[in-house]
Amino acid sequence: MTVLISQVKDYVGKEIRIGCWLYNKRSSGKIQFLQLRDGTGFIQGVLVKKEVSEEVWERCSQLTQESSLYVTGVVREDERAPSGYELTLTGLDIIQISEEYPISLKEHGVDFLLDHRHLWIRTPRQNAILKIRSEIIRSIQEYLNENHFTQVDAPILTPTSAEGTTTLFHTRYFDEDAYLTQSGQLYMEAAALALGRVYSFGPTFRAEKSKTRRHLIEFWMIEPEMAFCDNEASMVIQENLVSHVVQSVLNNCSQELKVLNRDTSRLEKVIPPFPRISYDDAISLLKEKGEQIEWGEDFGAPHETVIAESFDKPVFITNYPASIKAFYMKPDPKRPEVVLCADLIAPEGYGEIIGGSQRIDDPELLKARYDEHHLSYEAYQWYMDLRKYGTVPHSGFGLGLERTVAWICGLEHVRETIPFPRLLNRIYP
Repeated sequence: MTVLISQVKDYVGKEIRIGCWLYNKRSSGKIQFLQLRDGTGFIQGVLVKKEVSEEVWERCSQLTQESSLYVTGVVREDERAPSGYELTLTGLDIIQISEEYPISLKEHGVDFLLDHRHLWIRTPRQNAILKIRSEIIRSIQEYLNENHFTQVDAPILTPTSAEGTTTLFHTRYFDEDAYLTQSGQLYMEAAALALGRVYSFGPTFRAEKSKTRRHLIEFWMIEPEMAFCDNEASMVIQENLVSHVVQSVLNNCSQELKVLNRDTSRLEKVIPPFPRISYDDAISLLKEKGEQIEWGEDFGAPHETVIAESFDKPVFITNYPASIKAFYMKPDPKRPEVVLCADLIAPEGYGEIIGGSQRIDDPELLKARYDEHHLSYEAYQWYMDLRKYGTVPHSGFGLGLERTVAWICGLEHVRETIPFPRLLNRIYP
């Protein structure tokens, strides 16, 4: 039976067998040092010539980077090792001697690494990012499940757009037009009126010709929706969710954060309540900082960064003008030109990670929005039904997984946050 590298702490002083790949190797004459990985971690195996047979020593000498093998060895504690343990090797069986590996242990250009993304993900840094991504997903679902949310799967192929935009991937659904989903929100609203608190988690697609470090063509969204919930209550859920996720990563991924050299002091401050600033006050703040912007304009990445720099936690920007937000957002009853919404802006220049709002629950007002936005009443009839048969106040939000991963990991570009990124000019591999 083989043991995982992540389990070696339970076998100190014992001989174990591990299935692994050779990440790197060096020799000092009569000792060979093997950096081994198995997907759960990395460990150093030490092979001493006088302690093994000539056959085992020669097998080890043949190994190339990424060769696959089984090793046996005794687990030793070692404070100098990143994991705290190393293996004194006693045996070695080769599965395959790898061909010349294209990704050597040196710097490579981004395009080269993306062309070899299927191999790049084997490196310690990319391993760490993908493990943190996995922990973020796990902790999101943990929080939502513990707070009475039911996961509901939204369709990938849709006849309409949640945002009413033109950034859609078009396809044919037999004899009809269809689109790859931009959001599962509208379907979650229907599910919330059946199940109370729900969320979807799946891929979404935006045909935006953008090359910024914050954008992907295909990305994953977590979209909770809550019946009998106003915008303020939704923001409380959002900040508790984000704080839970960050604390879970700090507690469960400390080794991975070290691999990334992530400064965790900023993450440790991510505890509710988060500051809130209105769109009006954000405009005033930006003007004070020398930004050229007028009321009614949407914020770009530089604006969000300036706003975030004024706070040491994620910050909510609330009550945007209705003219720059989606048709389904509920106007503020006291001030109809703005809507009951909030964008959550991450610190350190990572921009919006959550967008949310209270939804329109009045059928007459929703019909007026259809007309204003030139939406097909026939195509959105089912969405109107939600307001005709037991309408209630309800709110929801969408959390972008890749931007959240980028922020928590401290990455420069979202292309590293997903196993196989889809960028404007890249669909390979």
